[in-house]
Amino acid sequence: MMPDMTIREHMRERLRAEADPEYREFHSRLLPGITGIVGVRTPVLRTLAKELLKGDWKEYISQVSAAWKAEGQGEDGVYYDELILWGLCICKGFKKWEDAAPYITGFIPAINNWAVCDIFCGSLKMAGRYRQEAWEFIQPYLESAQEYEIRFGVVMMLSHFADEGHVKAALRRMDGIRHDGYYVKMAVAWALSI
Repeated sequence: MMPDMTIREHMRERLRAEADPEYREFHSRLLPGITGIVGVRTPVLRTLAKELLKGDWKEYISQVSAAWKAEGQGEDGVYYDELILWGLCICKGFKKWEDAAPYITGFIPAINNWAVCDIFCGSLKMAGRYRQEAWEFIQPYLESAQEYEIRFGVVMMLSHFADEGHVKAALRRMDGIRHDGYYVKMAVAWALSI
């Protein structure tokens, strides 16, 4: 990394170097309305997140979060691929739920598509070690008016609570969801199919 570069600037260069134009084209069709897709495949993003976790990953999160708050996500803001890196750093960087929870809370408003949501939820493995805390954490999101906040709650239930101990409560919670958002309906249908 060049001494005058921020960690975010360095990672943006890495993302552009790892871009796969064919994958960008394909993935862009799966995410209508989402711009700023560099086109880095998920396994490569996971490798880049591991590299970040060896250094000052919290500073990376801070820089990307600040840029997202100032510029939003898209062509002129935070890359889609940066959102995934931000989420993966949260998923892999923390060992305790209480340490991760404020970062998760800060990340959820940045979720603006199904792919970021689903990769984040599926990668948040610590929910398996902190079942009660994670279950309680997702409950308010199931009552949100925001499409991707609800999807976060539903995909978390699908990813981490599709077990005998939670299935009845999860089905009751999903039965109470009243939101017309396409990606909410698709998440609920997906969860029910499992």
